[in-house]
Amino acid sequence: MTTAPSPVSKTATESGRTWLNPRGGFLVFVGIASISSAMAELVPLVLTIAIKAQAIDHAHAATLLSIAIAVGALLSLIAYPLFGRISDRTTSRLGRRRPFLILGAILIAIGAVVLLFSTSLALLTIGTSLTLIGFSSATVAITSLIPDQLSPDRRGGASAVIGLSLPLGAVIGLFIAQLVSGSVTAMILLPAGIAFVGILLLALRLTDRQLSKAERPPFGFISFISTFWVNPVKNPNFAWAWFSRLLLFFGVASVNAYQFFYLAAVLHLPEAQVASGVFLSTLALTVAALVFAPIAAKLSDRIGRRKPFVIFSSIVYGIGLILASVAHSFPVFIAAMAVMGVGQGVYMAVDLALVTQILPDPDNAGKDLGVMNLANSLPQSLVPALAPAILLIGASAAFPQDYPALFITGAIAAIVGGILIVPIRKVK
Repeated sequence: MTTAPSPVSKTATESGRTWLNPRGGFLVFVGIASISSAMAELVPLVLTIAIKAQAIDHAHAATLLSIAIAVGALLSLIAYPLFGRISDRTTSRLGRRRPFLILGAILIAIGAVVLLFSTSLALLTIGTSLTLIGFSSATVAITSLIPDQLSPDRRGGASAVIGLSLPLGAVIGLFIAQLVSGSVTAMILLPAGIAFVGILLLALRLTDRQLSKAERPPFGFISFISTFWVNPVKNPNFAWAWFSRLLLFFGVASVNAYQFFYLAAVLHLPEAQVASGVFLSTLALTVAALVFAPIAAKLSDRIGRRKPFVIFSSIVYGIGLILASVAHSFPVFIAAMAVMGVGQGVYMAVDLALVTQILPDPDNAGKDLGVMNLANSLPQSLVPALAPAILLIGASAAFPQDYPALFITGAIAAIVGGILIVPIRKVK
């Protein structure tokens, strides 16, 4: 695929590597692809999978949702590093990352169609899985563009753009879902259709260098096994960052997947208002994130420090989850989500920039970022797997499922995740 190259500003480093540092709207297209793909993932996770689960079996909707998301997230665990490893070795004329953008767009579109026509747990699980695998493919490609294209001193802005895509994609997607709330078909297909177009726009705009066969990394049985992990003894900085992200996203997953049921069961919002309640709470989180993320990104780049921002943001996010766990009214819950937004905004603005500076092999970033992205995806399986037991901790006749206990567990995980950043030595 031939595209007009973006204006560039080449920057050499001490290792002799050269980055394109593309201008000409590169981050705009990255943002469109990131936000739209996040929309296609998060609207189902937060809203439409729950709606379809209720339509299939209202009495056991939470269980159906847990199974569908857990299976889909488990498959995405395999997809992240596998797509990363393959993209690092791809010698296609389309480049290394572009084929996986296209694949992600296609899988997201197919997943939405299957989800729409789901009338059983099996179809619900298949639709969810295709959506999450498609998101994995697109995400590996998009995140790999940061070390591929940008020098370390220019990664704060890109980290913020990609990081903010999660809350921004959720709020835009949920807003669209509210506009078409009378049609489940539109609620499912519109976010996926927008993602399909947004991801392909980046694929068309991208200046993606073709890898020659001579440059292809060696591959054998040991290499295949290493696809799914990075040696924590040889790469302790990467390991600390991985476990830190895992715990932070455990906190994120605890509220993302279950706030729909929390608003209905604990705060007693009428069923017709729950979807709009999810939108408003997500809007509060996103607005707060949008305010603080650009500030954190610019400040982090300017002073050359990443760790303090990640530690601070994880603790703030945990505090927000604690506030949500004790909220006894919708306005208080909204305020708690805003606090979480501050933490999530700062975290998303800086964490990815930190990670790209501690990659074991910067020349083959796709594989290592695929492993790092497991820390995003794994909690989507861990939380649904552990949630049934956690929800029983303080269960009673009046509240058969203890959602506050789940939020507190997520808060503890997020705060511990922030503390795990402290031992990292390679980045300040």
